[in-house]
Amino acid sequence: MANQVKLGGWTRTEDATQQICEGSSGAKTNQNYVVYKAVQFRSQLVAGTNLSIKVFAGEEDYIHLSVFQQLPCDGGKVELRNVETSVTDNIVHIQL
Repeated sequence: MANQVKLGGWTRTEDATQQICEGSSGAKTNQNYVVYKAVQFRSQLVAGTNLSIKVFAGEEDYIHLSVFQQLPCDGGKVELRNVETSVTDNIVHIQL
């Protein structure tokens, strides 16, 4: 049971699918990215789901997205809360 996440805790970082960050390209950066590929993510279950997503944006440039998705009973709306640009490390560490 050592692999279980405590309620409200973050999951381990996992490989991402592109679907996880659809609709967020350039949303808060006013940039048009030639490459915009979701690489990794982690999630936190609260009264909805917080997602921390690492996106490859070309060469050695990464973007970290902070996303919140409401519970389905609350409408399921997805909100981009924060963006860190020009990140060059390999760690998903964005804070909400």
